[in-house]
Amino acid sequence: MTDPKPPKRIFPEAKTDARAAKHVPSSPQTESAAYKLAFQDNDFLLREDLRPVRFQLELLKPELLMNEANIASTFVFYGSARVPEPSKAQALLESARTDWDRKVAERLVAKAHYYDEARKLARIVSRFPVDEDGKRHFVVTSGGGPSFMEAANRGATDEGMESIGLNIVLPHEQLPNTFVTPDLSFQFHYFALRKMHFLLRARAVAVFPGGFGTFDEMFELLTLIQTGKVRPLPILLFGREFWERVVDFHGLAEEGVISPHDLDLITWCETADEAWEAVCHHYEC
Repeated sequence: MTDPKPPKRIFPEAKTDARAAKHVPSSPQTESAAYKLAFQDNDFLLREDLRPVRFQLELLKPELLMNEANIASTFVFYGSARVPEPSKAQALLESARTDWDRKVAERLVAKAHYYDEARKLARIVSRFPVDEDGKRHFVVTSGGGPSFMEAANRGATDEGMESIGLNIVLPHEQLPNTFVTPDLSFQFHYFALRKMHFLLRARAVAVFPGGFGTFDEMFELLTLIQTGKVRPLPILLFGREFWERVVDFHGLAEEGVISPHDLDLITWCETADEAWEAVCHHYEC
């Protein structure tokens, strides 16, 4: 006679009760919203009072799925959603009709080659080996959109590797690019939680030319490192001519609102090889 084994659990799983709840007889009581299981009641979950719960869920879901995917660290790509790859940028220039459109198109053409550098950098980092525990490092992570984000996910796909996309619900249509790994394509309601997931596993961040969103993400990271809330990590700014045209970094130091050594948080890059060399130097890999 073998020793009896106690059951693993005595309560039914939530998904079991969720299925059962769909097949109850109809009555005034069961048809009332009050009778719905709380986690199946969308109107309840979307109440203003439930915002702290939604925060928790939006933090927890990507965390659990990335843990299950053995993702230990990420290589984050920030940058504009508006700079097309070189061939498309050239097409915009050729179709420009006004002086303003022509001027903007010329600027886009000047930045478009960074699409290729983002793609190449993603290919390089995607070759980083899995560790002895089966954990994956420097997994390519982008905002999941077009332009430099697409280039990053595309570069990982070139190497046959998975990559992450952290998309956000916006008033206009915002869909993940086709190179994001479907099971690692996340959608966020809260910008704050999205930005947190960008940095929770980040071990290097490449920042390509961009607008308000890129500024927001980059300056928040610089502030977190400057204030000691985050350990220093490589912050790789591509396109020095662009950045120094739109941001007077040295002027900030001269005005006394940042320290001169705060500028050392930035590593200037023009090519993927320069960026990867800087990361290897930082981690002595």
